[in-house]
Amino acid sequence: MDRIAIIGCGGSGKTTIARRLGQITGAPVTHLDVVYYDDEWNTLPQDKFAAIQHELVAQPRWVIDGNFASTLLIRLARADTVIFLDLPALTCLWGIAQRRRRHGGGQHDATGVYDRITWQFIRYVWNYRRTMAPRVRSLIAEHAGHADVHRVTSRRAANQLVAELAARATAG
Repeated sequence: MDRIAIIGCGGSGKTTIARRLGQITGAPVTHLDVVYYDDEWNTLPQDKFAAIQHELVAQPRWVIDGNFASTLLIRLARADTVIFLDLPALTCLWGIAQRRRRHGGGQHDATGVYDRITWQFIRYVWNYRRTMAPRVRSLIAEHAGHADVHRVTSRRAANQLVAELAARATAG
């Protein structure tokens, strides 16, 4: 468990899981939203975003969270552990609301992740399991056969997985 890719819809808990697994493993954590967006929501050019990810995954140990299906293959090719947070839309929307309540929008102090909620984003979250999740599952099946893959469908299951991985990390 040296190279962990965490994938999932907005509000699914990627950042929280990444932070917890980073603490457990001691691996550096990268939140791809921080890499891709600046504080005004300008985006990196796709080639630069991909190049940064190639550099990140070349490292011996890492935890990287983010969906970004267009560059998912970069992470899947090197990950030894893949966690797909495939939670229901209402759970993710609740997660977004809780994050907004906790941080009041703007930048989250602990992660550097910026919180931006638009109607387009809410539609994306609502439709994620129907539109994006099948693509992500297909990419994982096709490109992560070498990895320990976990598909998580509830917050309870996510917490149980983190506890299991923590036990493995301390035992190994």
